[in-house]
Amino acid sequence: MGVIKVAIADDHKIFRKGVILSLRPYSAIKFVQEAENGQELLDGLAASEPDVVLMDLRMPQKDGIETTKIIAKQYPSIHIIALTMYEDERFVSHMMEIGANGYLLKSADPSEIKRAIIEVATKGYYLNNFVNRILLKKSHVRTKMIPSLNTEITLNDREREVVRYICMEFTAQEIAQKIDVSPRTVEAIKDRLMERFGAKNTAGLVFFAVKNNLID
Repeated sequence: MGVIKVAIADDHKIFRKGVILSLRPYSAIKFVQEAENGQELLDGLAASEPDVVLMDLRMPQKDGIETTKIIAKQYPSIHIIALTMYEDERFVSHMMEIGANGYLLKSADPSEIKRAIIEVATKGYYLNNFVNRILLKKSHVRTKMIPSLNTEITLNDREREVVRYICMEFTAQEIAQKIDVSPRTVEAIKDRLMERFGAKNTAGLVFFAVKNNLID
């Protein structure tokens, strides 16, 4: 893909400017909007049309959690990366379930922020070691994305293959070649599973699959 357009929402101006300055050497990334809070970000989205949003959680007027919910509903093509100081696994779980495509701590190196931006823009999600540890933690609370009377989650062989390859970060085109179907069929299976599990995006599907032991 071409240049990735990025917006950043954070109420600390020095931090915002620092992130923008640190990513300036990467020509594949262009910042198109800065916002001090969620409402300011939402007000400018139609004009700035970012591909990716770097989202702080604690902000005045409208926080990052509420803003993420709105963007996931009104602008589903925009990818969201939480960029926050909160290490609490409950925030990670909740953000991924409501539509975030990645979760980074503010202590992350600029190179990781760059990598996360590129991966969510091209693959749909970014899961680093911090998030993976939470996903795989056996004692983690297994909160379902949607209520269900059927506690047993079953997948047929084709669905399981698709989920497994998605979790391995293969694209729809690559998965199609591996299981000998069309990319459109892969996307249809993915969309069906996302609807079934209440996932907002690919990241949510991966999160659900790992948390519920749907892959080997």
